[in-house]
Amino acid sequence: MKRALISVSDKKGVVDFARELAKLGWEIIASEGTARILNKAKIKTTPVKSLSGFPEIFDGGVKTISPKIEGALLFDRENKKHLKEAKKFGIFPIDIVVCNFYNLKKGIDIGGPTMVRAAAKNYKYVTVLVDTADYKKVISFLKEKKEIPLSFRLKLAQKAFKKTAQYDQKIAKYFKNRA
Repeated sequence: MKRALISVSDKKGVVDFARELAKLGWEIIASEGTARILNKAKIKTTPVKSLSGFPEIFDGGVKTISPKIEGALLFDRENKKHLKEAKKFGIFPIDIVVCNFYNLKKGIDIGGPTMVRAAAKNYKYVTVLVDTADYKKVISFLKEKKEIPLSFRLKLAQKAFKKTAQYDQKIAKYFKNRA
């Protein structure tokens, strides 16, 4: 079964996106806040903590930072050693990551950018979505072709790294203004 991890601050369009994935047979893994919205819409979710083995702590500041999550995003699915290690440690692949970062007024998002970078680095196997405008295109690919083309995953990875770079610039500016 294909799996998508969804952890979003901006919930725009996420219910429809997750509903379409569920209809296509995908398992939806969600952080607590996202799960509440999806479950309210009658979309079944698997809690992030069931993967990480740890509940969200520090007001949600730590939820997706875990070897089981980052490992599920980073391992090379064609590398026999990686496959053996994944099996040994109970790590199962995550195929789509949907994440956008919370506003700096709430705090500096660490887990979201970490997850996005891991997914983007491994774009050969993982689709990363940081822009709600890409939801429909991904669903369209999945419905028509049953997969997301590598060329499109690369474009999404580029967008993800651009988004993390912009976020880091905002953080740097925030600290500069505090100095």
